[in-house]
Amino acid sequence: MSSRTPRIAEPRSTRRSWVRRATTAAVAAGAVAGLVATAPGATAAASAPSAPSAPSAVAAPDIPVANVKAHLNELQSIASANGGNRAHGRPGYKASIDFVKAKLDAAGFTTTLQQFTSSGSTGYNLIADWPGGDPDQVLFAGAHLDSVSSGPGINDNGSGSAAVLETALTVARENFKPAKHLRFGWWGAEELGLVGSKYYVNNLPSAERSKISGYLNFDMIGSPNPGYFVYDDDPQIESVFKDFFAGKSVPTEIETEGDGRSDHASFKNVGIPVGGLFTGASRAKSSAQAQKWGGTAGQAFDRCYHSSCDTTSNINDTALDRNSDAIAHAIWTLSAGQTDPDPGTVFENAADVAIPDNGTAVSSSVGVTGRTGNAPTTLKVGVNIKHTWRGDLVVDLLAPDGTAYRLKNSSGSDSADNVIATYTVNASSEVANGTWKLRVQDVAAQDTGYIDSWKLTF
Repeated sequence: MSSRTPRIAEPRSTRRSWVRRATTAAVAAGAVAGLVATAPGATAAASAPSAPSAPSAVAAPDIPVANVKAHLNELQSIASANGGNRAHGRPGYKASIDFVKAKLDAAGFTTTLQQFTSSGSTGYNLIADWPGGDPDQVLFAGAHLDSVSSGPGINDNGSGSAAVLETALTVARENFKPAKHLRFGWWGAEELGLVGSKYYVNNLPSAERSKISGYLNFDMIGSPNPGYFVYDDDPQIESVFKDFFAGKSVPTEIETEGDGRSDHASFKNVGIPVGGLFTGASRAKSSAQAQKWGGTAGQAFDRCYHSSCDTTSNINDTALDRNSDAIAHAIWTLSAGQTDPDPGTVFENAADVAIPDNGTAVSSSVGVTGRTGNAPTTLKVGVNIKHTWRGDLVVDLLAPDGTAYRLKNSSGSDSADNVIATYTVNASSEVANGTWKLRVQDVAAQDTGYIDSWKLTF
């Protein structure tokens, strides 16, 4: 897991703009949208397609922890033979990629090695696709494979990489035939600021992004003084993991220590629903957590975080076993078939509106007609704003009578770019028909952007 939350700005010439063909239109299906933090007056909600409401008819097989540990032993051996680490730009990382790729190739996956450059060195992402499944609904699971330069990185993040690898190999052994297409990824240069996963997402055409129904991230899942933390980004993905652990009588908590510091952030920032698991890093376990999970209160979840002692001795087998089984459960459950719900009636404005830097608020209008009565209690507001620093932005929905519903506040710590999200607003006191507006203001200097499009779904 990255030790910081950097903002790596892409050159403006490489930023991709979505091509829109109409200014105001009613369409039958929604675009890809993600989640952002809930703001007063609105709640963030995942867009369809997302996780299915019903579990798979086929239960996930047990993932043998001995197999996962065997992969960790290989990663340890690779580090030991290459200067004690598997860091970006070092021979240990390329050897790690080659090891994982050989396993997947032999199992029948279609693998792709993606190259990028960071800090003057060549980096690699490894993508593995399992044949079959709906190519328009892709369930993606991934983990970063690089370590820091100071150690072999067996918990951070050999643990997630090995568990994802063994889950993928189990898919092959079981000849699993999911309804969705399965894709797995191992990311490079995560420790330098999510570089590999950002490169993958930024170079993925928007049409391909829209096919990813969910991305599951696994970074540090075998901490020696473990907690059981579940990402709270997409509620349906979150519930799949929580239900699994509840069935094992293992209590969970919402993951906060690594929020935005691992590769799920690269997917979340472009509107893809995300989820994942984590067992803790440098934070200390509280007395309440020790009572809940066992272990040592007042001690870090991982005392060897980013250190030379992050070796195969730095793994809790029980945590690794439970989390590996949880990964398989999520893959089997979330890749099951589903019937897409009625998308509702959509009113959209796709005309670009420039947002002045540190200037006055601007608005984009959508005319709603043909509705009866008031707006729903779950009015969905899909927002697609391209901006180089979204923390500068304040976003409101204005009802026809001028009532404002705050969708997003500005925040100095929100250092990512773009606002691509779907908010749910209780607008039941508003007449549905009329002119609705999206109002956006940039309240700080030095960053620019525009409203790309937005829509209301009734």
